[in-house]
Amino acid sequence: MSFANALRCRECKREYPLDPIYVCDFCFGPLEVAYDYDAMREAVSRDSIERGPLSVWRYADLLPCDADLAVDIQAGYTPLLKADRLGTELGLRNLYIKNDCTNPTWSFKDRVVTVAATKAREFGFKTLACASTGNLANSVAAHAARAGLDSFVFIPSDLEQGKIVASSIYDVTLVSINGNYDEVNRLCSELAGKYPWAFVNVNMRPYYAEGSKTLAYEVAEQLGWRAPDHCVVPMASGSLYVKIWKGFQELAKLHLIDGVQTKMSGVQAQGCSPIVTAWEAGTNAIRPVRPSTIAKSLAIGNPADGYYALGVMAETCGACLAVSDAEVIQGMKLLARTEGIFAETAGGVTIAGLKRMAESGHIRPDEVTVVFITGAGLKTVEAVIDELEPPLTVEPTMASFEEALGERAIGERNDVAAQEARSA
Repeated sequence: MSFANALRCRECKREYPLDPIYVCDFCFGPLEVAYDYDAMREAVSRDSIERGPLSVWRYADLLPCDADLAVDIQAGYTPLLKADRLGTELGLRNLYIKNDCTNPTWSFKDRVVTVAATKAREFGFKTLACASTGNLANSVAAHAARAGLDSFVFIPSDLEQGKIVASSIYDVTLVSINGNYDEVNRLCSELAGKYPWAFVNVNMRPYYAEGSKTLAYEVAEQLGWRAPDHCVVPMASGSLYVKIWKGFQELAKLHLIDGVQTKMSGVQAQGCSPIVTAWEAGTNAIRPVRPSTIAKSLAIGNPADGYYALGVMAETCGACLAVSDAEVIQGMKLLARTEGIFAETAGGVTIAGLKRMAESGHIRPDEVTVVFITGAGLKTVEAVIDELEPPLTVEPTMASFEEALGERAIGERNDVAAQEARSA
């Protein structure tokens, strides 16, 4: 059963029924799900959770929907990997990677969509829809197919081809819009007022956002029921970052872990970094920007949860920084080279930010640090394809192979020498 008992305005605290609504009628603040934590505390234990399925639905009692109606493609319970090689390179002895590349549609969005789709089924909707920078489109299309629902996904026209294909395969109605994500989202907000559809990140947003909490639940459980010392999270709207923090707080409130002292740090791409800009200016006022970055999954110029993300940063003594597109590519390559994980550009953003924080001393060498990798790299091959070594092309003979190998070695030595000369 769900212990959700109301929707509550995050600003004025007025409460509303658990309906498909997302904004306060009184102050126009965003709504979020409120729970009966006293009743939840009586029903939920570490044992009850550990007996559950190896998916987000092991935490069903902490979510706002009926698990008996779950639209389930086995999202969640992804690996938490001790990143020894990356940690050694960065001087971090207790570094972990939460690898959400392994979700069914290869991103963390499966967590939020399984919750939103389940709630949409409860409400009786027949169509699932979203505005998306790609990963959400893939997940909505897949979950709609699983549930037998119609689906419409709306995307910017410059989206990576891999993400377009990974939505189209599910027989979705894909709508490509000549505009950026913020313009796509505005259109979907208008459509949600006219069409009887469950827009997962509009009228279903209070429920949808709760799925991100499961990342915190899993990390705490996988660490032996404790919160980490430090989290490094990519930021687009800021919702993922805020909900991970909420997840740790809920576990403490339910006495499933001890008090939370986690520092929450966030990273954006320089070409779309309104949260970082506000942080550096010492203001809570987010100024929208027009995105210009290869990290398209983070390209939200008007972040809905930016204000709340800034509050969490201040509360937890976290860091907030932006990285260049060149750093993003190097971050993707560093993660792949050291830990065998091919992440999308958002992962490159996060690893580049992690590297800078380690170098600056913001992350101490002994801190238990978790970096969140939220999507797989095959969706964004365009970002790195020109930066990779081309294959050796040889004839099927030993001589041809060894000649090509020798030429490659000479080329590499020349590149090192040229780099050293430039540094001098």
